[in-house]
Amino acid sequence: MLTRTPSVVAQVFLLLSIVLVIAIAVIQINQQQVLSPGLKYGIVLDAGSSRTTVYVYEWPAEKENNTGVVSQTFKCNVKGPGISSYESSPGALAKPLDDCLNKVKERIPVHLHKNTSVYLGATAGMRLLRLQNESAANEVLASIQNYFRAQPFEFRGAQIITGPEEGVYGWITANYLMGNFLERNLWRTWVHPYRKETMGALDLGGASTQISFIPEDPEEHFNSTLQVKLYGYNYNVYTHSYQCYGRDEAEKRLLALLLQKSNASANVDNPCYPQNYNTALTMKYFFGSLCTQSLRPANYYPNQLVNFHGTGDPGLCQEMVSLLFNFTACRDKEDCPFNGIHQPKARGSFVAFSGFYYTINALNLSGHFSLDDFNSSMWFFCSQSWAQLQFMLPKFEEIYARSYCFSANFIYYLLVHGYNFNAETWPQIHFQKEVGNSSIAWSLGYMLSLTNMIPAEGKLIQLPLKPSLFAGLLIFLTATALLCLLFLVYLCIVSHRRKNIPRVEHVFIPE
Repeated sequence: MLTRTPSVVAQVFLLLSIVLVIAIAVIQINQQQVLSPGLKYGIVLDAGSSRTTVYVYEWPAEKENNTGVVSQTFKCNVKGPGISSYESSPGALAKPLDDCLNKVKERIPVHLHKNTSVYLGATAGMRLLRLQNESAANEVLASIQNYFRAQPFEFRGAQIITGPEEGVYGWITANYLMGNFLERNLWRTWVHPYRKETMGALDLGGASTQISFIPEDPEEHFNSTLQVKLYGYNYNVYTHSYQCYGRDEAEKRLLALLLQKSNASANVDNPCYPQNYNTALTMKYFFGSLCTQSLRPANYYPNQLVNFHGTGDPGLCQEMVSLLFNFTACRDKEDCPFNGIHQPKARGSFVAFSGFYYTINALNLSGHFSLDDFNSSMWFFCSQSWAQLQFMLPKFEEIYARSYCFSANFIYYLLVHGYNFNAETWPQIHFQKEVGNSSIAWSLGYMLSLTNMIPAEGKLIQLPLKPSLFAGLLIFLTATALLCLLFLVYLCIVSHRRKNIPRVEHVFIPE
């Protein structure tokens, strides 16, 4: 009995050690928790011609499906005009930027500030300033760089983006937010949508306007298209940016034309301003731009005041707005709507944002509406007096309110006579400001292209047992099992030897 007891004990310990090793290993593998390494942030400053907007974007640091799943988490409009207006005093940029940046610092955890990248993209306002005065444009950008050196964020530079880049980034934003690049399947993973069409993008800024879409035959319009690669798929996007066809610059050209056609140089009737609206503007306000330089009179005095009197005449307003477009430059060429610019036929659905949306909203239009509805609303709006208009607009600001009639007529000519939308294709245009909580603007498309270049961080795995404890237990139990096994082998050998010893038989011989 005593010889069998050590064998039984060793066998029990061996089995127990093996069971415990397997159990601990299974628990450690199956019960591990994958922790997200948290969020990453990016900041984009959209430095437009009329104002600067700060956008804060966030995305999971591990990046789902190796893509930057980016969402807008904060937006702040910088007080004051666009950065191109600071050409004579670039140092004054710091104060208005401070207000927004202080709010941004509160939104992003302090320990992530130094790893948060900041990008500034300047658009048509700065493109015009660079053409007009390159050294002034460089000073403005240098002032911004100096400002961000004192900020806790990682500043990646201020650059003036081209018109085609602005158009393509706007197209990327619109389609990303509409779910045309990525969607979640039944298993909650990100996949490319099956046979989903992309949307065209129409952007109306202060100094330029952009149209971007995938033409029916990209090869035919090879010189006008840009190839974009997103999430493993190639897209050939036609895009064109019309400089001086932004809302503000187009209106300055209208004011210049009205003054040119007027006999009186100090008092001018404006059919696009509401009835009984009066304002005095300096010649520099509308002749100081590169877009109106060719219209300057010989007796140009920058500080001379011109009084504009609103007559609220929709028919005459349309007639004057039509003069802003050169419809004869194409000479009846196909796919050439205005200004001699080649453009393939617009196809599919479009999303119109920025200035397009704000004007449509002012006309009290939303959702789907026909071209006739747009025209009747525009005609009614343009016939109102200045006093009536103050009760019609949900948010009344003089500088915008006085110009909505012009904007509506300009949009009509741009979309119908410029881009060749008609009564049949007009309903395919969706006038939108945002999708969910994200604004439709080129800045998100810009951020998406940047985040796809940021390497994904590894996932953090939290185990039930600390690695040191897990390793210690494995070593102890493995050693115990080996010792038990060796002891059992030893007992077997001893037992086997005992069986093989020859027995000596004692013969008892009786005396």
